[in-house]
Amino acid sequence: MVRFLRAIIFSLGLLTIAADAANAQQNAMYSQYVFNTLAYNPAYAGSRNVFSATALYRNQWSGIKGAPTTATLTADAPFKGDKIGLGIQLINDELGVTKTTGAALSGAYRITMQNDAKLSFGLQGSISKFAANFTSLDLGSGGNDPIYQQDINKVLYNFGSGIYYSTERLYIGVSVLDMLNNRLGEDASEARQSGHAYVATGYVFPLSEDFNLKTAVLLKGVKGAPVQADLNLTLWIKDILAIGGEYRTSADISGSMEVRVTPQVRLGYAYDRSTTSLKSFNTGSHEFMIRYVFSFDQSNALSPRYF
Repeated sequence: MVRFLRAIIFSLGLLTIAADAANAQQNAMYSQYVFNTLAYNPAYAGSRNVFSATALYRNQWSGIKGAPTTATLTADAPFKGDKIGLGIQLINDELGVTKTTGAALSGAYRITMQNDAKLSFGLQGSISKFAANFTSLDLGSGGNDPIYQQDINKVLYNFGSGIYYSTERLYIGVSVLDMLNNRLGEDASEARQSGHAYVATGYVFPLSEDFNLKTAVLLKGVKGAPVQADLNLTLWIKDILAIGGEYRTSADISGSMEVRVTPQVRLGYAYDRSTTSLKSFNTGSHEFMIRYVFSFDQSNALSPRYF
């Protein structure tokens, strides 16, 4: 426990340093973040003790031209007797005339603690291509801003770190991604990548033999933007069907559903509705998820993981 507390303090220090060193820019967000943890914490790699892959597609703010769309595929697995976890994420994120395509490799070292709790330390290295087709914009008469007179195509390298503590029903994670303050253009005054800090926790409350209530909180911070919290409640029925609701501060309310089709296959869907003035200009956001477990033992099949 002492090691765990020291790790938390150390990682919180990293969060502060990274957030203070960066300018504002939001990474892709997900309503079904509880099924896509590897996307924001490399220490999650291998934590399910199986080789699994998760694909997710998000169409945000339907009805608004140029609104964000995100497609991501993550996969991870344990190695070396579950002491090592390795993972990969592929992502394609589009917003207006900008597009980011990239990949991230994650590695985690896992320590077994009392009562089979696990404490993981993770590192991530990423490569991405950022493209901005500024010359395609119609700036109207007199639109001669030099920023929009040339397109941008840059390859960016970055890294992140995190810790992840979990038991059968509890998890706590702290992470920082995009710690390098890369320039997105050639001019030093132009926009830069921003360090993003995440704190996540969740607990599963057993209500009865057939019902479990899963709670989850995700805090997201980056300099230049307000801290945002995603608050989630999900009711699991017979470990087969999950129905949930979520509130994203100053942004959205969401409803979600997940079905455990087989011990290997899970399907999920989430619908968001804006709570800001944007609600007058879009018909909501849609998010689809599928997870496939390539290998599992009998214990995992009988007692499915909640995160």
